[in-house]
Amino acid sequence: MSSLSSDEWKAICDKFTNAQHLTDVESRKDPENDPFRSKYKARELLREIYCSLKNFEAGDGEEDSGEQRPTEEPVDGQRGDLFGQGISGDSPVGLRAAKLGAVEYYLGVNHVDTEELSAGQEHLMNCIKLLERYRVSSENVSLFIHVRNQLGILWAGRDETETAQGFLETAEAIYQQYMKEDGSPPTDMTEYFTTEDKTHQERTKRFELAYTHTMYYLAQVYKNLGQTERAAAYCHSTLQRQLQLNQYSPMEWALNAATLSQYYITKGRYMEGRHCLSAATIISGLAGEVPSEAAAQESETESERREQLRQKRAEIARCWIKYCLNLLQDAKKLLEDNIGELDTDRQEELKRARRLEEEEEEKGRKSALLFGSEDTFDLIASLEEKVSSLFPLDFTEARAVFLVGQNYVTQAKEYFQMDGYVTDHIEILQDHSSLFRALAFFEEDLERRCKMHKRRVDMLEPICNDLNAQYYLMIRRQLMFELAETYSEMMDQKLTLANRQADSQSLDNHSIKKFNHLCSASAKYFQMFLDSLRSPEGKLPEHLEEEVVRPALVARFRVARLYSKLICSLPSAQLENLNKALENYKYVVQYCESHPEAAATVETELELSKEMIGLLPLKINRLKARMAANN
Repeated sequence: MSSLSSDEWKAICDKFTNAQHLTDVESRKDPENDPFRSKYKARELLREIYCSLKNFEAGDGEEDSGEQRPTEEPVDGQRGDLFGQGISGDSPVGLRAAKLGAVEYYLGVNHVDTEELSAGQEHLMNCIKLLERYRVSSENVSLFIHVRNQLGILWAGRDETETAQGFLETAEAIYQQYMKEDGSPPTDMTEYFTTEDKTHQERTKRFELAYTHTMYYLAQVYKNLGQTERAAAYCHSTLQRQLQLNQYSPMEWALNAATLSQYYITKGRYMEGRHCLSAATIISGLAGEVPSEAAAQESETESERREQLRQKRAEIARCWIKYCLNLLQDAKKLLEDNIGELDTDRQEELKRARRLEEEEEEKGRKSALLFGSEDTFDLIASLEEKVSSLFPLDFTEARAVFLVGQNYVTQAKEYFQMDGYVTDHIEILQDHSSLFRALAFFEEDLERRCKMHKRRVDMLEPICNDLNAQYYLMIRRQLMFELAETYSEMMDQKLTLANRQADSQSLDNHSIKKFNHLCSASAKYFQMFLDSLRSPEGKLPEHLEEEVVRPALVARFRVARLYSKLICSLPSAQLENLNKALENYKYVVQYCESHPEAAATVETELELSKEMIGLLPLKINRLKARMAANN
């Protein structure tokens, strides 16, 4: 065998450049009936390069044992020291192995791209085998990481998550040890087949991008393994690195940051959640203005861009709604007493602790991994200042959070309209209703609180009544239940208000009429919910499905309570209502007796139902006796 001449080497480099061009550029133009034409051509060139490299000497001590594959391939991550053992990766024989390994790597990626996964895996493992006799060095570290990234993706795509984890964690360990022991900008794989070296800046950027991909894939792996906290940390770091390297699509990045915010919100980490959402909003703005309708009609490209920008920005707005809603709801849980009202002693205690909480927030902010570059950091910080990340402790603070959430409701509804996005539109309305409900908790004025609940009814009732029950049964049930609860809350507040103004025995006719209207409306929607459970023949099921057991029994209990509260001037009407109440209380008890597993889902309601079954017959008998005496 002989060494490569300069002309022969130049021919190899030209073939590699052509293979890259076919893969990255020409393949985008391939026809639908021959989608991999360019990639097949690139594969042939890569095979020719491989054969040329195999036919020439690399130097003394070369052996062709690298191609021998053991019958059992080890799971990556179980190998020994990749830095301290083996032949130098910078030696001529080590460099030749790296070049052969790089071609195997590109062949592996090529086969994966053309959906030949087994062949792709074989080539990628060949690459690992070629490198395993050599120490990690600046000449091959990039290839060590890239090949493990690709194998991680391949195995993750087969739902072999733990195998993918092994390859990716090894890639991470290689990067970290290389940066600790060497840290110089390593050779990029494309430099193996070119006469021009990349600058240190280019090498660094490409190497850091490879590691960013490692972190991104590990985030997905940890998510699939149920390690959500670890997945969130890797996702956060990935997003930050993408900004630093200026390697991201603004809308994709923004949506990923907004999605990450939802994890932080569920963990009560509102400072991080707010930061992610503020960054998402600012970065999404870098994608530019939404094309006008006129521009979209003239160009398919502009039409697609308009659709994508509007949809993704609306999705980010929905994430903001969830942030505001959860912040209000968590504050409510913190402040409510055992009957669901504002605990003023607790409120004062938390207000006194607020200064310390603000100091802790500032410390947390300084130690957090913040997003942004010189261009965007101040814009992100400015947006963060517009909404608090601390729990609101009074109506003024709660209203400020509510107004931010309501603004994003308006933005989200502009895209997710009822015509075309029924489910999404209704979910946004439900969130808007929940924002009002959470704000109402902080309102001390009962009249104003009732008006907030009336706003909820006004936005949900028309939708509930217009929805097709056949296609949107589950959504209608949700709306019926929420409307029933809302009317019930209004009823309780009207009664409390009336009792403050006068003795309950001397309620004026207007107050009684209003109270009974709210009471009947609540009972109507609870009954509509229960009727929705009936078979097409109109029969209620003997056995309730697991997901509706609690709501159905609670609805029965609430209907019973409502019938017993109705104010009637006629004893006969009062008797009818009490009998209906007793019937519903009995249903709760009897169902739990015949389905013992249901009792645990309605412990409080069951206990009260049993109590009322004992008390109501006495009340009914007294009423009957009074009616008989009056006849």
